[in-house]
Amino acid sequence: MTLWRRVFLTGFALWLLTVVVTFVTGNPNLIPTLVLLGSFLVPVTFVLWAYTRRHSGEVTAELLFSTFVTGGVLGVLAASLLETYLLHPNPLFFLGVGLIEEAAKLAALAFLCRRLQHKFAVDGVILGAAVGFGFAAFESAGYAFTALFTQQGLSLMTLVETELLRGVLAPVGHGLWTAILGGVLFSASGQRHFALTGRLLVSYLGVSVLHALWDGWQSIAQVITDIEGDPHLFTLLSWGGLIGVSLIGIAWLLVVRRRADREVAVPMWRVPIRY
Repeated sequence: MTLWRRVFLTGFALWLLTVVVTFVTGNPNLIPTLVLLGSFLVPVTFVLWAYTRRHSGEVTAELLFSTFVTGGVLGVLAASLLETYLLHPNPLFFLGVGLIEEAAKLAALAFLCRRLQHKFAVDGVILGAAVGFGFAAFESAGYAFTALFTQQGLSLMTLVETELLRGVLAPVGHGLWTAILGGVLFSASGQRHFALTGRLLVSYLGVSVLHALWDGWQSIAQVITDIEGDPHLFTLLSWGGLIGVSLIGIAWLLVVRRRADREVAVPMWRVPIRY
């Protein structure tokens, strides 16, 4: 059995055991264990799976761990600061969130990988996914912890439901979007520079739109449901929209992966890397 399968099965069994013991004992000291296991299991599993498909020996376990943890934390912190001071409730709020969070993750990826001698697009996909999944893991931990607190008091069931939902959706969220940007960024980058290309700009804007649709689709579905007056339409539109956004992202990543080593983009300008 491969490593990523063993990690997933072992982690899932431990998470289930923690859920059962927490429900039976009502011990609040187990809540951090439950939150961390549930939030990190799927992201870590996918990063391990991606690691087996790396192209260069420069993509070491140490670098992957650094991009996952450091990149994830830097992305979350940067996005939180920018969203707090730059965003206000308005119709374009979710687009602003997408633009800020994708920029934060892309910047973290470029910073952590600046010393790579060879920047293969395939490795950019893997390292971008690591940053994205790190971001998703820490963000999910925050959402799970917040879900614990309800108007009726502490709700362990809400926490578990939140972790299950975010775990199922994790593979087609942050990790997918940053993997796309990582592949495009690395495709035209060399030893001493990152190339800012038109393709990268278009990809960044496109991924940000996917992110905005992902975050705001329930609001869109609610508006359509209110107009049509059919309450059953909300569930259909909500899940249909998320599935559609996911399929677009997956198809886009496959295109990036296939073009990874065949296309050389013409850079608009080059950003020098200082050692």
